[in-house]
Amino acid sequence: MRHHLMVGTWTPPGAIFTIEFDDEKLTLKLIKRTEIPHAEPISWMTFDHAKKNIYGASMKTFSSYSVQSPTDIVHHASFAIGGHPQASSPDSNTRAIFILAAQKSPYCVYGNPFYNYAGYGNAFGVDSTGAMRESIQNFEYSPETAVHGMVFDPTETYLYSADMWANKIWTHKKDSLTGKVILVDSLEAPGSGDHPRWVAIHPSGKYLYVLMEAGNRLGVYVIDERSHTPVFTHMIYPLIPPGHGPLKMYRSDVCFLTQSGKYLFATCRSNSPNVTGYISAFRLGPVGNIEKQLFINPTPTSGGHSNAVSPCHWSDEWVALCDDEKGWIEMYRFKDEYLARVAHLDVKEPGFCMNAIWYD
Repeated sequence: MRHHLMVGTWTPPGAIFTIEFDDEKLTLKLIKRTEIPHAEPISWMTFDHAKKNIYGASMKTFSSYSVQSPTDIVHHASFAIGGHPQASSPDSNTRAIFILAAQKSPYCVYGNPFYNYAGYGNAFGVDSTGAMRESIQNFEYSPETAVHGMVFDPTETYLYSADMWANKIWTHKKDSLTGKVILVDSLEAPGSGDHPRWVAIHPSGKYLYVLMEAGNRLGVYVIDERSHTPVFTHMIYPLIPPGHGPLKMYRSDVCFLTQSGKYLFATCRSNSPNVTGYISAFRLGPVGNIEKQLFINPTPTSGGHSNAVSPCHWSDEWVALCDDEKGWIEMYRFKDEYLARVAHLDVKEPGFCMNAIWYD
């Protein structure tokens, strides 16, 4: 079977790369480079619920692309970062960093700016085709905020945000008719220097996993059944080998569950091209409790800005890994709780490759 993934870049010129993975020949091949607006490279992309649209965090904008096939991708619209008036200014360092698509109606799109003037989340409505149509809300966090990752609970009623600069985890509630969100609560990270960067939630809705970029560790939270806010369990797992450091040499990146909900992957980057990053895997119980950390394996490079892991959406077998230090994508087979690299593809384009999303 041949599967297709789409990948974006950290820097201009803007392009979306379509990669083909053959799971019998175990090969990766670049089959299409789709040119997009030059100044709108996509540092994080995601599909809509039907995989008919790609949404991108694109420097100073959040962008929308229609997808007719793996090689037929067309720019539809781009919307400037909202919230603080300086966020969209070419003179500020603010950039769009993350984007999340609702998987339940209303199918709104939620984006996060980063660096300075990033104290607002941006919410967008879509048209009948799923294309982004209009800004519907700029919801406030705090002036210190720089959110890098968000996740909905399985019912898509509650939204959890990892705030690096304010060192918090935020909870918002989504209106089921409008898609707008309201603040419920915020919670300080366990350590003053943790800097929460990423969040993932178990399909049961009972456990939330918070990846700490500077702390280089994974915090485990349970979701309070009444307030729907996260409660720290005081369970922490390392994302670099214990006793290995210093911590400032590393910055943890992302975490994602496999399709079955039985495993969680997490990655860490290093801050030097002479030092590798790491990829970890965790075995999860039926409701999401971590039963065991299976390994902390070195990645081939530092990972650059990326080292983003992308499990496929139909089994636990295939996991993609992206690197923008050297510019490549790799495929790994996860079998019997071992991880083996099976394919590698170099793409020598500026900023390649940030994250991979599985189309089919």
